[in-house]
Amino acid sequence: MAAVAPSRLAALTRLRCEIFQTTYNPTSVRTGAKYLRARLRGPSMIQYYPEELTVARFNRMGSEFKIRDWDEHQRLADVEEKKRRGKGAPKKAKSAAESRRMSRKR
Repeated sequence: MAAVAPSRLAALTRLRCEIFQTTYNPTSVRTGAKYLRARLRGPSMIQYYPEELTVARFNRMGSEFKIRDWDEHQRLADVEEKKRRGKGAPKKAKSAAESRRMSRKR
């Protein structure tokens, strides 16, 4: 029995890929096709984990009772304390003439 020529085998492989709609990759280069064909994980992960309910979102739902967000309360108290000590954020200028930046340029 005679051996088949490599060019004939390559032509057969190319034809097989056309018929069965697979990619022709004679040099075996990595293509990532395995990962591109795989099912996406994101939608199933979103369904698995429940939606997070925060205090602010609960209070916006319109129920008859409200829950106090202690973290937000503490943050506002800290901001107020910093303002009293003069360490808070500077006041926003209402016009370009009032801004510190414009007064420095003169």
